[in-house]
Order: sequence, then structure tokens, then C-alpha cells
Amino acid sequence: MPNTALITGASSGIGREFARLHASKGGDVIITARRAEELEALKTELEAEHRVAVTTIPLDLGAQGGAQKLYDAVKTAGNQVEVLINNAGFGGHGKFIERELEADQAMIDLNVDALVALCHLFGKDMVAQGGGRILNVSSTAAHMPGPLQATYFATKAFVSSFSLALAEELKNDRVTVTALEPGYVETGFADAADLAGTGLVAQKGKTAAETARIGYDAMEMGKLTIINEGRLSFMLNWVLPFLPQKAKLSMVRKMQEK
Repeated sequence: MPNTALITGASSGIGREFARLHASKGGDVIITARRAEELEALKTELEAEHRVAVTTIPLDLGAQGGAQKLYDAVKTAGNQVEVLINNAGFGGHGKFIERELEADQAMIDLNVDALVALCHLFGKDMVAQGGGRILNVSSTAAHMPGPLQATYFATKAFVSSFSLALAEELKNDRVTVTALEPGYVETGFADAADLAGTGLVAQKGKTAAETARIGYDAMEMGKLTIINEGRLSFMLNWVLPFLPQKAKLSMVRKMQEK
């Protein structure tokens, strides 16, 4: 049976590990990101090691119409997608009113708008095909407001909420939707988000490969959500909900401060 996965943000970090993992299982992959050179290097690696078909689609998914362009490119190449992994996203540090508004709006465009569009476009195809799997990369940030990363935390709250609702809507169509909610992972995310020197980065979390494996396995099992660390899962589900809101806000802010 066909087993092609479309993976966004695949040029590095967790996205690259998703591609390696799916290819190691014999599945073809469509990888997309802005950096064409990194995509081609990954294509060469995966085709040599796993003898699978790899299609690269370099584009800016967060640009206006980016999701539609990606969908059109997949269709033009004659590919059918059975697995959609929405991994692309970015954050940004600082007080909201002191940040460039355009940067936060671009964050919403990629983290939310593009993800929603891809779920709609490929989700409809999956229903017509008789099934499929969607994995949306959210974050533990979805569980709380995020002073000094206000917009990023809010986008991930949206991703988790949206994923759960979509999973319920599609459960009778043999399409599963899973939200991966990792804590801090050592990738290029922290540098891009200007998080060096914060308490968040000082934490030792799972590697990108470990996180991808946890998310991928949860997707295959049809789980609704998965947090990549047991300690974090306990804190977020059994401790944080019982703390006063002001205490939570103060705690998260201290974690984000440099």
C-alpha cells in the first residue's frame, strides 16, 4: 500500500528526524522547507540509505498562499499523501509590544494559518482516499499562557485545541489526528527564537530524534496528544491546573527571562 508522508519544516531538527524515521520504515517522503540545499542533502541521504522516493519542495510555507502552493506542487508531482506531519513553526522572545508586529503576524501565518490550510486540503483528500494520519507538532506551551513569548504560546494552544476537535470530526472517516506537545528540544529553534540565556534553554530535554520517535509512535497508535517527557506530562496534567493563574504566569515568565 502507498505510504507517503509530507513533512513540513524538514530541513533540520525534529522535521528532519521525522523524515529519517518514516524513510527507515520504507515510506516515501515529500520534504519541504525554505532551505533547498539542506533538503537536497537529506534527499540524497534518505534515498541512499533506505531506497525510498524523496520529493523536495523548497518554498516559504508562511508566505501568502504558501500552503496552497505546496498542495499544488504535491499534486503536480502526482503524489498521494497518506501521512501529513505539520512540523514547521517558529517562536520569538520579548515583550509583545516591544517586538516587531510583523514578526508575530508571520508567526501566526506559519504556526496557525498554514497548518490549518494543509489540514483542510490534505484532510479532504484523506477522507476521499479512505483514511490517513495527521500529526501536528504543538508544544507544552499549549498548556499555559507565555509571558515573553505571548504569541508563540498562543499559537500552540490553538494547534492543540484545533487538533483535538479535528480528531473528533474525522474519527469515523478513518483519519486520525495527533498533537505532539514536546518540552524543550535541542534544535535550532532556541537560537532562532532568541531564547539563549533563559531558564527554558537551561533544561535538558529529549533529543530531536527521541521526540520524533515519540510523536511518530503516538500517531501510529492514533493517540490524541502526546508529551515527550513523563515528568512534564505529570506537571502539566496534575500540578499546573491546580495552581492560581497569577502563580502560573509568574512561573512561566521567570522561565523565559534571561
